[in-house]
Amino acid sequence: MTGRVWAWMGGAALLAAGLIAGASTGRSVATAQTTQTPPAASAAPKVGFVDIQRILARSSAGVAAREQLEKEKATMQKQVDGQRVELEKLRDELEKKGQLLSPEARREKQDQLERKVRDARRLVDDLQGTLQKKEEALLAKVLQDVSGLIQKIGKDKGYTIVLERQRSSILYASPESDLTDEVIRAYDDETKKGAAKK
Repeated sequence: MTGRVWAWMGGAALLAAGLIAGASTGRSVATAQTTQTPPAASAAPKVGFVDIQRILARSSAGVAAREQLEKEKATMQKQVDGQRVELEKLRDELEKKGQLLSPEARREKQDQLERKVRDARRLVDDLQGTLQKKEEALLAKVLQDVSGLIQKIGKDKGYTIVLERQRSSILYASPESDLTDEVIRAYDDETKKGAAKK
């Protein structure tokens, strides 16, 4: 029983100390506990995002750049198709007339075919590399063009941070956080103004 008395007296002493401290500061213990707010809750960051792929696909400058890339890709494909036709012709000739050729002539035709196949593979690799560099340059130009717009829109709307959707691995965001359409409109307006000046 004496253990309970000491526990009760300790609790009463703490309560009395709290009341005395509250009286000296002019606030009660309950008031002191409820008015404390975490500092982060008062200034919650506002986060937005943009989808660069959608900007590339839907902005007028992005569409024009994609069309240019497609034209270049078609030209490159014609080169590859020309090489393919030449290879098929050489392969057919070797298959049909190979038995009639001397072993040296046959070996020479096979070597010629192998060289052409290597050349065709090298051409495809070079063209793919060229196309990839042009796509990367397109993306870099769009990013450069829209980064200032994203910053301006983000500041105007009070965003603390604006992320890029794919690179930031955004799994969920409310539609109000998506600034992409607004950036596309601003980018199209800027592109039209730039074309009018030229």
